Amino acid sequence: MSNKTLTRADLTEAVFNAVGLSRNESSQMVEDILEEVCGALARGEAVKLSSFGTFQVRQKSQRVGRNPKTGDEVPIAPRRVLVFRPSHVLKAQINGLDGGARPRTN
Repeated sequence: MSNKTLTRADLTEAVFNAVGLSRNESSQMVEDILEEVCGALARGEAVKLSSFGTFQVRQKSQRVGRNPKTGDEVPIAPRRVLVFRPSHVLKAQINGLDGGARPRTN
């Protein structure tokens, strides 16, 4: 496993190499896409990227937690959390399979 992290600069470079736009145009395209994704999530919309996965914002209600050091009960405020569910295609690719082409069972 590699410790490499994919960055905005890496995405910009990939767009530059694949599409042939200038580096500035490639950078702006990456920023525009990320801004659109962030905006949709902030509005509570799901973002589904085919063959990649789905990002959703879920509401978590207030609950009681415990301080692990003291054992004291502490209220945890309600909050919104971001969840990601990978597609079966992405799962298969990560596990080195043939791209997820398998029969569905319902």
